[in-house]
Amino acid sequence: MTRVAVDANALMMPVEAGVRLFDELDRLVGTYDAVVPEPVLAELDSLSESGGEEGRAASVGADLAARCSTIATTEPYADDALHALGESGAVDAVVTNDAPLKERLLDAGVPVIHLRGRNQLTRTQP
Repeated sequence: MTRVAVDANALMMPVEAGVRLFDELDRLVGTYDAVVPEPVLAELDSLSESGGEEGRAASVGADLAARCSTIATTEPYADDALHALGESGAVDAVVTNDAPLKERLLDAGVPVIHLRGRNQLTRTQP
């Protein structure tokens, strides 16, 4: 089974971009196990307190994260945790729309699932 790690901005996509995240993952990956590193949950909690559109998106993202398994990491920052999971082979791909993180992951040989167009996900191989 494919194991994908999900970033905070991916979990916020349903509000920010109208993406049906899990439907898109079903379409693109098929059977998968979605995991969220603990630092991503902390990021969502922090962003949800900011209020406004971003706060609402983060709050929805935190709710969606409940559909994923939480994974502990030694990295304190979300991007570093996602990179470490991908680089170590603990996950098969990372779902993110963060351009610097995407580049970092691809440089490390980690496939990235990201937004293509307005509301579809695509997979980019390194």
